[in-house]
Amino acid sequence: MFIDFDFQGHQLVVHLSPQNCGGEGANPVDGDTVPVRHFGLVLTPEDWRAMAARFEEAGRPFLIAPRVRFEGEPGEQGTFFVRDPAGNALEFKMFEDEGRLFAT
Repeated sequence: MFIDFDFQGHQLVVHLSPQNCGGEGANPVDGDTVPVRHFGLVLTPEDWRAMAARFEEAGRPFLIAPRVRFEGEPGEQGTFFVRDPAGNALEFKMFEDEGRLFAT
């Protein structure tokens, strides 16, 4: 089973396959263990804070709780990770300065 989404003019194809979502690898990133296979969405700082608050208020567990990563560096960003109902890892992130989105 799958569904196609119009993702800002791009096609995002999502397959329901929970048996393939667990046990993926992870990499250490700035003190966190980040799932290798994940989908990331960049939000405005205001929307990112509101989304984090919604997850917290709903009592949904975080894989990685909201925090600022790479503080003081060019790639400084707010980030948090959750799992969707099928077990996929989702990252929500924000940049106070959007011009730093692809900074290294």
